[in-house]
Amino acid sequence: MKKILSIILMLSLSQSFGQESATEFANFDRYAAQNAALAPVKATEDRVVFMGNSITEGWINARPAFFETNPYIDRGISGQTTSQMLLRFRRDVIDLNPKVVVFLAGINDIAENTGPIALEDVFGNIISMVELAQANDIKPVICSVLPANNFPWRPSIKPAEKVIELNKLLKQYAEKNELVYVDYFTAMVNDQNGLSPELAHDGVHPTVKGYAIMEPLVKEGIQKALKK
Repeated sequence: MKKILSIILMLSLSQSFGQESATEFANFDRYAAQNAALAPVKATEDRVVFMGNSITEGWINARPAFFETNPYIDRGISGQTTSQMLLRFRRDVIDLNPKVVVFLAGINDIAENTGPIALEDVFGNIISMVELAQANDIKPVICSVLPANNFPWRPSIKPAEKVIELNKLLKQYAEKNELVYVDYFTAMVNDQNGLSPELAHDGVHPTVKGYAIMEPLVKEGIQKALKK
């Protein structure tokens, strides 16, 4: 059933976009060369792909040792929403043959980077990627959206309550389906349902100290997923 779901989802997506517009919208080219140059997975390698937006893309720059000393591959693209990630999921995750995929997504949907979208559809996009992963024998790790109570690039939107609601949906889904859920939110939130300046100078993107809090949490989640 999951194999059939994978095919239906990818066909639906390909029909929704022309090849040129899909390439531009999803930014297929961002990691094309790196994906092509990636060595085949070793039998003993617990390869993990981190799928996300600028928070994930910035992680490897802020804390390169985290990726250099672990079999972790960063596939974050700044500004992306879950609709864009879903389009590139095969190229940037499935085709890399990881054992685990870590999802950190949704904040840019709340910021309406690609236009208004219902929270249920943001959740649905993430779950579609989870199901595609499972259909290809990749274990999912679902991460909470980080706290945020403002967007420097879109000050008219107040995201705090939507972040909380999306995290509630993700946590409930993970618990119901016995999947790993990594709760960054609880570990990082301040008394205003946001991030303090020491954890994120702009209230959204983690500092080195912010990533240092996230790393042991996600490593624990990855190890749990590998044992499932």
